[in-house]
Amino acid sequence: MGKDGKAVFRIIQKSIRVKEISRIEAGFFNFSDGKSMKKKKLKILVAMSGGVDSSVAAQLLKNQGHEVAGVFLNFWKDEADPHKSANKDCSGESLRDARKVAAKIGIPFFTLDFAAEFKKVVVDYFLAEYEAGRTPNPCVVCNKQIKIGLLLRQALSLGYDAVATGHYLKRLEQNGEVKIYRAKDNYKDQSYFLYTFSQSEIKRLYFPLGNYTKSEVRALAAKYGLPTASKAESQDLCFLKGPHNNFLKRHLKLKPGPIKRQEDGQIIGEHLGLPLYTVGQRKGIEIGGTGPYYVAEKDRKNNILWVVRTWDDNLLYRREFTIKQATWMDKKRPSLPLSCRTVIRYRHDAWPCIVTAGKTRGELKVILKKAIRAVTPGQSAVFYQGRRLLGGGVIQ
Repeated sequence: MGKDGKAVFRIIQKSIRVKEISRIEAGFFNFSDGKSMKKKKLKILVAMSGGVDSSVAAQLLKNQGHEVAGVFLNFWKDEADPHKSANKDCSGESLRDARKVAAKIGIPFFTLDFAAEFKKVVVDYFLAEYEAGRTPNPCVVCNKQIKIGLLLRQALSLGYDAVATGHYLKRLEQNGEVKIYRAKDNYKDQSYFLYTFSQSEIKRLYFPLGNYTKSEVRALAAKYGLPTASKAESQDLCFLKGPHNNFLKRHLKLKPGPIKRQEDGQIIGEHLGLPLYTVGQRKGIEIGGTGPYYVAEKDRKNNILWVVRTWDDNLLYRREFTIKQATWMDKKRPSLPLSCRTVIRYRHDAWPCIVTAGKTRGELKVILKKAIRAVTPGQSAVFYQGRRLLGGGVIQ
């Protein structure tokens, strides 16, 4: 943006009237979560992973008098993994735990096999994005297409009214539309992953944990005697365990190439294949004795990994970027330019920004009030006003 970046931001911002949402922040509206979704009795299918969150979600809905059933989803497992183990969310142990919880609550329980769909939609996408030089967020795609999207279609075909999950976010019905807000538990909030859902989908989805913190959920699980009350959380992607690079090395044809220093263009080492690196990364750049270095750019055309010496090098910061595949939660698209905040990766801070039209069709430009570090192509930029989720898109 150059020297006039802040001035441009202020000028655009002054021209936009941001709607007052203080009533929402103060909890004026009634959220459709585990504490308030009591009016209409529904037939709800709950996605049960065998963890404490989905266990409590099912229990809360049962307590409210809904006709509840639990389902465990079988996903693809990497047979090339020498340990033959995806993370615990996809394991036999998790299936047994989910079944035990369903029995304790007293609800029907069954499984669905989504392995083939998961491999095609999530795993193949994950690998293709890394091969193309981007750093994808497979959880965004999985939630939309498989874990919630495909499950919802299956549930409706089986006669259920809705699907519920243990995601942490708030859902509000207002004037015939559903609004999504950040959860009470800021650290656990998962609204970031659901920005791609349409109104027709979100109206059939419920999230009972939005008004609870993680510690409160565990306390509820203990209160109801659920066997998952003290079960540890998994921090890995559901189709792999451990570092992503081990998975990428098994499934991609990697081509080594030079590592060059941005300041002088000098070759200082050899990378193992560009898909193994991401913008801002320090660990794993095996140069030896001359570091540390941080990834600044991946030149796919020439197979060069460009690095800089310092964590806060200017080359790692961007004040503007573009997104594609933008989607919005409301039926009516917001008017541009739009003043809001953006989150550029899960559990990242929300930064003030202006969203404007891009140079080409299907492209939007995001102008940040302040330059931020490691804006990474392939990740999702998700937009909020206050705590309300507006939409998002994929960073280019």
